Amino acid sequence: MGLFNRRSQSAAPAAATTATATLPVDPALAALTGEYTVDPAHSRIGFTVRHAMVTNVRGSFAGFEGTLGLDGADPSRSTASIDVDIASVSTGIADRDAHLLGSDFFDAELFPRMTFRSTRAEALGGDAYRITGDLTIKDVTRPLSIDLEFNGAATDVYGSERVGFEGSADILRSDWGLTWNAALEAGGVMVSDKVKLTFDISAVKQG
Repeated sequence: MGLFNRRSQSAAPAAATTATATLPVDPALAALTGEYTVDPAHSRIGFTVRHAMVTNVRGSFAGFEGTLGLDGADPSRSTASIDVDIASVSTGIADRDAHLLGSDFFDAELFPRMTFRSTRAEALGGDAYRITGDLTIKDVTRPLSIDLEFNGAATDVYGSERVGFEGSADILRSDWGLTWNAALEAGGVMVSDKVKLTFDISAVKQG
């Protein structure tokens, strides 16, 4: 995603490069340019949804994989690709998870994957970025913009170069065909249409 304005904590300064027309090239940032693989063991893709009009239910997907193409000299050229295993959804309640996997919601047997493919990245200033792309749930593909904050870069104890960032996006689940609901006697509905998606990502640079 090319999502960095902060100096790497561990990368040695690279040779000076020519500045682009819109963004001066910091050698430390240029050193972060490359292909990265998302590390599921140190990352999280989650969601929050309002339940019964009074509280929030939180869940996450344990199974996912992704790649990032970071461009330190020109963040707008960065890319992201994520694939999520729908069957890995967990809200802490087995019956609720089973309902989510069924035809009322994700219909996981027919549509086992949720995917995101970036189409644009932009720097917003400081450590803030926005990545826009196509989110596919079930058989519906719609654009989604995710606001992100770059959390830094470091070399871990195993010698792997890592970058980290976190972000979120609000969606209406009905836009992707997830329309099941139940009316409450006192008014309102059981499950809100609005869902907040959250991302905490650690990604490892490939050789």
